[in-house]
Amino acid sequence: MSELETERSDQVAYLTLNRPESLNALTPALRDRLIDLLTQASADPDVRAVVLTGRGRGFCAGADLRGAAGSGDRVAGDVARVLRQGAQRLIAAVLDCEKPVIAAVNGTAAGLGAHLALACDLILAAESARFIEVFVRRGLVPDAGGAYLLPRLLGPHRAKELMFFGDAVPAADAERLGLVNRVVPDADLPKATREWATRLACGPTRALALTKHLVNTSLESDRSTAFAAEAWAQELNMTTEDAQEGLRAFAERRGAEFRGR
Repeated sequence: MSELETERSDQVAYLTLNRPESLNALTPALRDRLIDLLTQASADPDVRAVVLTGRGRGFCAGADLRGAAGSGDRVAGDVARVLRQGAQRLIAAVLDCEKPVIAAVNGTAAGLGAHLALACDLILAAESARFIEVFVRRGLVPDAGGAYLLPRLLGPHRAKELMFFGDAVPAADAERLGLVNRVVPDADLPKATREWATRLACGPTRALALTKHLVNTSLESDRSTAFAAEAWAQELNMTTEDAQEGLRAFAERRGAEFRGR
């Protein structure tokens, strides 16, 4: 049985973590496989949207830390190196994926698992979902991009509250805070996810990629830089077949049929 199930349907790549007995905690091998699949999906013209979800009661309980403590003498720089090559690389793979990525959070999302979900472009959460900044409970500093992602989503004070206390945030509170897009009954999560993924896969794929890039980079840009990036993105996008189809459809008063080209 694969620890990472893959499915391709209607130009959507579904990636399902399948270690339900550990709430889908990520081993290094599973993490690296996920990075590879996200990178492949980003470059594959036949994939136009990606869905991340988990099997069982958890979305992802974070990194699998069994055996991490007391595993031998550490050399200075080892921890930082492991983070750069591991958890940070995974979060970057989601943020840099040129296809829209949906997180379908079916249960607990903790630590790295929470940040994996928060790095996605859209987040659908089951009513049973909860998000936990678990690091403080272990005496650790938040990693996997948490101190980068959370202040941008919530502002610094709310981000510190979650990180300082490590309290579980139920799905309803996550929606109220703006951490997730929608909360749906558990039984409706697969259907709602497929509906959103199918809509994205029918969209103008390159325009969505450029839009994602503009939004993500705007958070570190001043106005003139953001405006310049917007102008160049529109310039590039106007060379795509989908942009030409969109304009023709508007002129002809019909629905556009985008092909992701």
